[in-house]
Formats: sequence, C-alpha cells, structure tokens
Amino acid sequence: MTESTEPLLKLAAIDIGSNAVRCQISNVFRYEQHTLFKRVEYIRYPMRLGEDVFASGIISKKKTDKFVKLLHALKLLLEVHEVQDYMVCATSAMRSATNAPEIIQEVHKKLGMDIQVIDGTTEADLINMVIRQQLDDKNYLHIDVGGGSTEFNIYVNRMKVASRSFEQGSIRHMQGDESQEMWLAMQDWVTEKAKLHHVTRAIGTGGNINKIYDMARKTGGKPIFRKQIEEVVDHISSLTMEERVKVLLLNADRADVIVPAAEIYLSAMKWAHIESMLVPQVGLKDGMLQALLERHQEGIHHHFKIDF
Repeated sequence: MTESTEPLLKLAAIDIGSNAVRCQISNVFRYEQHTLFKRVEYIRYPMRLGEDVFASGIISKKKTDKFVKLLHALKLLLEVHEVQDYMVCATSAMRSATNAPEIIQEVHKKLGMDIQVIDGTTEADLINMVIRQQLDDKNYLHIDVGGGSTEFNIYVNRMKVASRSFEQGSIRHMQGDESQEMWLAMQDWVTEKAKLHHVTRAIGTGGNINKIYDMARKTGGKPIFRKQIEEVVDHISSLTMEERVKVLLLNADRADVIVPAAEIYLSAMKWAHIESMLVPQVGLKDGMLQALLERHQEGIHHHFKIDF
C-alpha cells in the first residue's frame, strides 16, 4: 500500500518571466492510466527583469545580484525537496537583455544551473502541451500575455493551426514601449486568423487573466464573458495604486500591470469578435513540467538525480 502512494518522479520548473520568477515543484503520479501532477511547492517572486530591460536594454547590476541570490535559494529548495529533475526557462526580458549571456554564464559558474532562453515559438509550444488538454471541439483563439510578449495560437479540433508571438506584453504596454505598427500587426493577425478559422471562443493564460477570473468569482472551469472582464477592469481602473494593494489586496507588481494586460486580452477578443473565454489557470511552468516528464518517459535521462 505504501509503495502505491509514492510518486513516480518529483520535478520542478523555474519560469523566469519579465514580471516575476515562478518556481513550481510537483509530484508525478500514475492512476488508472492517467498521469497526475500534484503541486507540492509554488513560489512567485516579483523580480521585474523587464522593468530594467525594456527601459535600458540591460539588467542592472543590483537586479542581477538579487536574481543570482534568488536562483541560489531556489536551488537549495529543490535540493531539500529531493527533486529528481528540473528545467529553467527565461522568456522575453532575457531575450531582449544585451547582457543576458553574461548573467547566464555567471549563474552557471556560481550555481551550476543552466538557463534556457526560449523564443516565443518555443514558449507557445510548451504552453500548448497543457492547453490542448483543456479544449473541446470548438475553434479557439489562445491568448497568453506575459510581461514582455504576447503569444497567439489558433486551435481547430484541438490542433494548433496557426501561431504568432509579438514582443508586446503588460510591462511594455504599461511603459508605452510599443509602436502603432506593432499594435496594428497584432490586430491584423488576430482578425485575419480568427475569421479564416471561424474562431468562436478564447482561452486565456497568464497571471493577470487568472487574477481577473478569480476577482470575477468564476469557478469550476466556467467561461468568463468579455463584459465581465470589462467590469472587473473598470473597477480596478477606478482605484488608486494604494487602493488596489490595500483594498483589493493585489500584489504591488500585479496592481500596475493588470489593466495594461487586460487591454491586450480585451482587444484580441474584440478583434476576433469573441464574447467568452476559458481560463484554465495553467501556463509555461505547467508545460515545462510536462516536457520534463516526456523526456523521462522517452528515456532521454539515464538517471534521476540532480548534481547540486
């Protein structure tokens, strides 16, 4: 009986985003032909790499030092949890930082951790690994808004038939770091593809849409409607930053980007003439865990141990 309750694996994903660094540790179980991920630890730290990068093109020395300390702390956490394999991925901010190679080298030298800087297509592919499990036979526009980039995917019969990544996210939008050409290119792509593939519903991923979904008191996988998103956003917009933190109890690093992020989600829904959205509350870290599991199932790793 004891053996059957033991996980097959313990895996971890560290997602280095433009707004925050997320670490999730999960046990992997097998039950009645299904693979289950049970989260045992989740940490989100508002590192805000994008704040530096989208303003100056580099990550500052002060923020670099803090970033290395955070990864050291996460490495120790993985060791305490006896994690058997892990993956570290960085997205838009690291893609854009001119000093990213030096920081990655420093992390490798000091901690022995390898950071994979992934492009928008790879980011979308990893998220796709978990999104497909949430879909039915409707045609979907998937919208994933991060701090520095937005990924759009079109799904028909659970298959991705079109995708595009734009270097435009909540922090860039908040900072006004965008061009009219970029916004029009997003509009043209979404409008054309949604019409071509007869898209009828959106599926949204990202921390900001997850928070809006929670604030609208939606549960149990029920869709949220565009009007409901607008109502939540109007309420947030009517409050000062202090009120957003102290009344709504939003994290400070969420309070300022949630409205700019919502503008991207709502604009995409309008361009596609979509009224409802599923919010499965999964993201890049979940796709990373799935990718790790598949590597082990394919026998790519010959031992399940991390050298700390």
